[in-house]
Amino acid sequence: MIARVPTCLPRLTRALSALALLLAALAGPTHAQSTCSAVAQTGAERLWQAQLVDPFAPIAPGKVRLYYTGHGSVAIHSSDRVMAVTDYTGIGFGEVWLPDVVTMNDTMRLQSTDSPHPRIPHVLKGWPDAEGRPADHHLDLGSLMVRNVTTDTRGTAGQGMRPDGNSIFIFEVEGLCIGHLGALQGMPDDSAFAAIGRLDVVMVAVEGPNRPSRAEMLAILDRLQARVVIPVHWLSLEPLMQFLQEMEGPFQIVQTFEPQLDLSLGTLPASPTVIVLFPQLHP
Repeated sequence: MIARVPTCLPRLTRALSALALLLAALAGPTHAQSTCSAVAQTGAERLWQAQLVDPFAPIAPGKVRLYYTGHGSVAIHSSDRVMAVTDYTGIGFGEVWLPDVVTMNDTMRLQSTDSPHPRIPHVLKGWPDAEGRPADHHLDLGSLMVRNVTTDTRGTAGQGMRPDGNSIFIFEVEGLCIGHLGALQGMPDDSAFAAIGRLDVVMVAVEGPNRPSRAEMLAILDRLQARVVIPVHWLSLEPLMQFLQEMEGPFQIVQTFEPQLDLSLGTLPASPTVIVLFPQLHP
């Protein structure tokens, strides 16, 4: 069941207490018609009709399945079962159902692994290479496309600026534009916003060094025209609750008690909404 929580965070606190139990248990297709454009116009208001489903159930054409395994890792499934995983660490996935592509950053713990599974065909690193060249990815898998836009980072121990140290990864799938901000540490500049374009769904790190202020984050999400925000990279209830309090007001708050949901372009919520997914190992 999906529960709405408009302005009653105390009730949400009680509801989210069940998450402690879940955390303890954790250890040749056609091309998608992309609307991920900085000049894309929003259409008529959309009704909120997302549905929770069996992870093994078929995915209807035009829908995307999101499955949160914990930390910054979200599995993104197209209707023909092409799978991408964000902030891949190798934790939470077996060897039977492997991703087709994984993305990684290295600014925070639990954003990457030095030993991705050798049978994963595409491993996209979001940081500069050994020669200092920025990450530059544009991968077309037919029903799912992945690209990145780099942003600068700031060290936490006096290291100073790290140009292009973080990648925002954008997934264009089933007509939806889905972005993972990585370890974003400030307001992107105009050129970065132009390269990103509009995003329907945005995954935002709750914890991390030098994370944007509430005002900055709201401005970022407004400029991206985000309809759905999914909090990721939280290890306990306290930072999650703080993030929800920061977002409450401009965004509706919805919690699901589930790790996954299906979304489509036609069933996005009519108003900006934060959807809390509860982490669980990927089947």
